[in-house]
Amino acid sequence: MDYLVITILSVVQGITEFVPISSSGHLVVLHSILPEIKINELTFDVILHLGTLLAVIVFFWSDL
Repeated sequence: MDYLVITILSVVQGITEFVPISSSGHLVVLHSILPEIKINELTFDVILHLGTLLAVIVFFWSDL
């Protein structure tokens, strides 16, 4: 069940990061709706944001 929740949170983070709505706000709402995961929510959210940053750097590496 944890993997399903983590996948849902990751997909929502990835989709909402690049549109003019709060990706962090969506994560907070989803944390309250979905079952709890066994890791710290703040740490998990920071890791999701770092993953998004890494994906952007890799995608735009030739432009950087």
